[in-house]
Amino acid sequence: MKLLFLACLSPKTGNHTTAERIRFAVAFSDKLKEEAKLFLLSHSCKIYVQPQGIQTEVSEKFCWTEFLRSSGLSLERTDELRVFLLVCGLRRVKDPLYLVDVFSEWHRENPLNVLVVIGPRVDPVFSVEVEAVVKKTAGVFLAGARSQRELHAAMKRCFTVVNSSVSEGMSAAILEAMDLGVPVLARDIPGNAAVVHHESTGLLYSSPQEFLHQSQRLLSDPELRERVVRNGKVYVEEHHGLGQERDTYQRLVDTLLFA
Repeated sequence: MKLLFLACLSPKTGNHTTAERIRFAVAFSDKLKEEAKLFLLSHSCKIYVQPQGIQTEVSEKFCWTEFLRSSGLSLERTDELRVFLLVCGLRRVKDPLYLVDVFSEWHRENPLNVLVVIGPRVDPVFSVEVEAVVKKTAGVFLAGARSQRELHAAMKRCFTVVNSSVSEGMSAAILEAMDLGVPVLARDIPGNAAVVHHESTGLLYSSPQEFLHQSQRLLSDPELRERVVRNGKVYVEEHHGLGQERDTYQRLVDTLLFA
């Protein structure tokens, strides 16, 4: 759950924030608001919903071929590769190994399908585990962290952006992919389902086998791909603009300042 709490702090109590002193809580979605009510109880009227604002910017200096090479891929037939890009920091809640076995088997059947995991080493111990598995798994590669603009450039060039998280508040990577005009394949969990409407703004899956099925649909159905890309772009423009997010927080902060 991701919430932002705005509270007026008292010199007598220091920085200890209690439910009684919270002026506002901001949730990313109606679903998160309902969950937050369980914690704030009688203070649920203080919870406001404001979806996460998104802005993307692609690096003009980004080289797709160099990105693939540095990630360990062969440079043969790069234009024909279908790169499934799993965007996540390496930590257990992101579950980056969830799809490894089924994807590797699929890659053996069609070597043009590859899975690239891109993100920082957030959990050093778990990162070592991920690196060891990826190193011995055909068709799966590890790209490492990139700047935000380079990440967006890689997302723009990939076949689809993948999410395999066990839990999400609201995935920025999913929204960024939609904004960039890239289809999304996301694990069917509440945080993802709040923004990925199956077969409309993206595709959801609940198991590795279903991921494979939905991936094959994206490959074989251009109309489906075009529809989720178009609807995803419209959805982000209508619900996740930076201007609306800025205005909401400014209004809440002004209320605190002039109360």
